[in-house]
Amino acid sequence: MFSPINSLLGFFSRDIGIDLGTANTLVMVRGEGIVINEPSIVAIEKRSRRVLAIGSEAKKMVGRTPANIVAVRPLRDGVISDFDITEKMLVYFIRKVHERAFTPLPKPRVVIGIPSGVTEVEKRAVHDAALNAGARAAYLIEEPMAAAIGAGLPVTASMGSMIVDIGGGTTEVAVISLGGIVVDRSLRVAGDELDEAIIAYARQRYNLAIGERMAESIKHEIGSAHPLDHELTMVMRGRSLLSGLPQSVEVSSIEIREALAGPLRTIVDVVRETLDDTPPELVADLMEHGIVLAGGGALLRGLATRLAQETGMTVKVAKHPMACVARGAGLVLEDLDQLATVLASTQRVPLTGRS
Repeated sequence: MFSPINSLLGFFSRDIGIDLGTANTLVMVRGEGIVINEPSIVAIEKRSRRVLAIGSEAKKMVGRTPANIVAVRPLRDGVISDFDITEKMLVYFIRKVHERAFTPLPKPRVVIGIPSGVTEVEKRAVHDAALNAGARAAYLIEEPMAAAIGAGLPVTASMGSMIVDIGGGTTEVAVISLGGIVVDRSLRVAGDELDEAIIAYARQRYNLAIGERMAESIKHEIGSAHPLDHELTMVMRGRSLLSGLPQSVEVSSIEIREALAGPLRTIVDVVRETLDDTPPELVADLMEHGIVLAGGGALLRGLATRLAQETGMTVKVAKHPMACVARGAGLVLEDLDQLATVLASTQRVPLTGRS
């Protein structure tokens, strides 16, 4: 699978692992760690579709662009919705990594995390986009496997490990053993739906129209999945649906927890369903070692406590949860010959328990 020539090129190239996320794209360079963490947003000119900005610069334009400019997210629910724009975004990130080098380097090998529920057509789209963006070779790894590796779980051992990866567009729940995914669920309810729930609550409760940035800020500042020891408050700003004028309202973490109840219930239910489909021998391992949370959604206050109460198991948040998928992809690159079987198994092993 990997020739001596490829191994030699790999030694000199800046091989990269990519978490191509709905909300953020993270890039890990082999031997260096996470070097890029930017929003998966591209600003384009409407008529010509010319790219004006990518990543952090494009996010600054969200909701503030003139009529001829639109800020788009080329990935929706964890999959590519606009192939051309995704390819341009990958080109930008790969070139940005290589611009950091002092001398010309060979094209990189790339490992990209993908949701476990994607179709073969969607897999091919990601693979081709990476090659067209300048990768020498592209490999795909399912996000729950990459997240588990990045979280330090013993994925190749005979014991069972469980990862819950809550990203921007998808929640990935998987039980892993012997280098393969035994049971998994891929749910298109995650961080974006939490933001949308806050927007809907503001509209219904206060007749207030708020933007995505405001909703995301509220989620980060006072959002929670379980009652807090000291409840928090925050000023929510938007446009009154009654008067059409700017308006601000103080909201509490209790209210926002109520707003988030629906999507959080869905996430909790899918974790319980995955456990219900897990073989008894592996459930025994999970009871001993617990469940690990990864992804940006893992940072929501009280989520680990809520899941622990709902499942009766120990639940802990991975170290640097947002970086787990990119870190896992990068760790595979550091020992690609040995972990090639893990890459292959994530694309070959039949996935059971899918909703």
